[in-house]
Amino acid sequence: MTFKKTLLGIACLASLTVGTAQADFPNRDIRVIVPAAAGGGTDAIVRKASNIAEESLPVSMYVENVEGGMTATGLLQLMKARPDGQTIAAITYDSIITIPWKNMLPGFDMDKMRMIARITSEADAITVPENSPYKTLDDLIAAAKEKPNSIRVGIQNMGARTHLTLLQLQEQTGAKFKIVSYDNSAASQKEALLNGEVDAVVTSLGDLAPLIESGQARGLVEFSDTQNEGFPNVPPVTETETDTGLDLQMGSFIIMVAPARTPDDVIEKLEATYHKAYESDEFQQWLKQIGVTPAWLGADDVTQWANDTQQQLFNTMDELVDQGVLEK
Repeated sequence: MTFKKTLLGIACLASLTVGTAQADFPNRDIRVIVPAAAGGGTDAIVRKASNIAEESLPVSMYVENVEGGMTATGLLQLMKARPDGQTIAAITYDSIITIPWKNMLPGFDMDKMRMIARITSEADAITVPENSPYKTLDDLIAAAKEKPNSIRVGIQNMGARTHLTLLQLQEQTGAKFKIVSYDNSAASQKEALLNGEVDAVVTSLGDLAPLIESGQARGLVEFSDTQNEGFPNVPPVTETETDTGLDLQMGSFIIMVAPARTPDDVIEKLEATYHKAYESDEFQQWLKQIGVTPAWLGADDVTQWANDTQQQLFNTMDELVDQGVLEK
């Protein structure tokens, strides 16, 4: 047998092996990377959706928390994974906006992954401890104007989404807060709020649902234009009374992704599996209970949506840099 024939035989064998693997997918448990700490909102939502989704599969889906670098550490592991659907990940705002804008992961862009579906969206909100003297957003803003840099507000990472939300709030109202950064973790924000390290935090209401439901915290405002049914006592920003009309709607989302070059039929099966879980009464009722908005976009639509969202926010962030409000 010649060397050329040997190479041809190896190539054919590899092709048959890949084809068989695709036809048999999934043939072992699926690893689901959550690039954030356990106990946060993203972690809870992905675990819930994956637990329901695996009921339609002959294998299990197990969540692994891979923290660090505003989701960059988890993204790096996804990029290095085999494109066979056996390793997938959940990505959020920072994965699509913060990391590429700040070039935190050289060589990374959205072409390095294939999007399966967007499953939820969550507006940012401001939450305070139950015993806080601030009863409304206007109270908080007035206090921050009276004593600039005295009110401590916890965010998730400098330059990340919650930081951008707070910077825009300051820009539009003239208030000045003392910004306290936590490493991409709603769990750390929870602890800080409870132990008095901060006076308020910026993150989604869903991230803090257990504290709000137990009466340990109160939401002052959600940066949305619609009332959150899960938190009827927290007004959307469009219904708040402030001295300056606020035009500020910000939040995150959860998108399930696979490595680039994952075959179409594998993406389709993963999409169908998650869509069935998404449509289930169990998942829909649970989302309503924790105050998270269901926001399905399938594989055909979510990539364009992500590209459009990225460009829009890049433009906003570049303008803030030009104004000296944000550092890149």
